[in-house]
Amino acid sequence: MSENCCTPNGTIMILACSGGSNVGQLSNQAAVELTQEGFGKMFCLAGIGGQLSGFVQSAKDVPLMVAIDGCQVGCAKAILKNAQVPLQHYLVITDEGIEKNKNFNLERSDIDTVMTAVERVVGHTGSADAGSSAGGCSCSSRC
Repeated sequence: MSENCCTPNGTIMILACSGGSNVGQLSNQAAVELTQEGFGKMFCLAGIGGQLSGFVQSAKDVPLMVAIDGCQVGCAKAILKNAQVPLQHYLVITDEGIEKNKNFNLERSDIDTVMTAVERVVGHTGSADAGSSAGGCSCSSRC
């Protein structure tokens, strides 16, 4: 996989809650596609939740991480907290205006919305308008 200009050092751990709703599955699909694009690498959130030492240590050691939760229940966030893994970058899909439901026929536009939001959150520099951040991604059609 070629190095992507949007990833500092090419190392972003992507942790996705793959819950039993459309937003959980959107989280998973966005993580898969971001990995395929070279934005980062999807990692096993269940391994961290299972307190498997290698998974937990890898999450603690990674230089850059983004956790994606589908909804405000915050399963990914809770897993990281329980494993004493610091939360770095965090996204809740329902905060992006996507309503939680049980429709598993995912819309391409929703997947793209989530992918764009992940890129925005990771590139966020603390300003109110992340999209205009000078340090933001400039090589993705979604940025």
